[in-house]
Amino acid sequence: MAKNSSVMVFAGNANIPLAESIASYLDLPLGNAKVGRFSDGEIMVEIEESVRGRDVYVVQPTCPPQPAANLMELCTMMDALRRASAKRITAVIPYYGYARQDRRPHSARVPITARLAADFITVAGANRVITVDLHADQIQGFFDIPVDNIYGSSRLIKDMYETKQLENVVIVSPDVGGVLRARAVAKALDVDLAIIDKRRPQANVSEVMNIIGDIKGRDCIIIDDMVDTAGTLCKGAAALMEHGAKSVSAYVTHPVLSGPAVENIKHSVLDELVVTDTIPLDVPARNCEKIRQISISQILGEAIRRVNQEESVTELMGWRG
Repeated sequence: MAKNSSVMVFAGNANIPLAESIASYLDLPLGNAKVGRFSDGEIMVEIEESVRGRDVYVVQPTCPPQPAANLMELCTMMDALRRASAKRITAVIPYYGYARQDRRPHSARVPITARLAADFITVAGANRVITVDLHADQIQGFFDIPVDNIYGSSRLIKDMYETKQLENVVIVSPDVGGVLRARAVAKALDVDLAIIDKRRPQANVSEVMNIIGDIKGRDCIIIDDMVDTAGTLCKGAAALMEHGAKSVSAYVTHPVLSGPAVENIKHSVLDELVVTDTIPLDVPARNCEKIRQISISQILGEAIRRVNQEESVTELMGWRG
């Protein structure tokens, strides 16, 4: 990106290494901002250079271990940038937290936090949002501003081409709801597709029922948008092996990895879990030999470049860097 570009990239505290990689791809320094806490724990933000008339991008996933604080930090930064007369503010949210409550099933007395978070971000001053693999595509409709939902699968596919022998591979969807995502990957790789049919009696608990598709003697790769406690993933992998799979690995965009996730993965039949860096890994996850992290910074950096240059972002869906 040209040195005289109007683009400025700022980072919250949620994932500074990813923000640095994005800025490096764009050949730009990270913007100078002080993002900390007052003595009572409230968020303190000060933008330490002029942003007047600039095209500003704030990189901040609203991810664990403090999703509420990360969301508030993002909103506080955008408010400071808006009051400092930035021309356009784009919230770059690699992982959009609070997305799993996106409706009121059976008219239950629950919030729609996906919409509430969208309102927070819009009111704080965002003119646009760039995110990766929303938990549900329809969340884009909760915003009254443009949303570019980048698919992380292009980065995952690139790694499969680089590290896997694809002749014996079958792509597996962990449930019926993930079939579209898995089918797109299978089509891109020109390999077969299988589906794990399961029932989920309650949150974070699932029972694997059967396998749809021929996986006997095959190298199975499970594709999903996020891994939380990894209970579903590990049970699915076990079911595949029980049905005759030769090996099982998994590719997942968002490594939430809460609770017993790392221990579940460590003691599972999975050969490998490959995740992106939309969420930084904690120490146990980084030390787990079965977990490997790849970077999505080039795709996000390219998305920023294209938005700034008014080029198509849709073409990124098949972009591999």
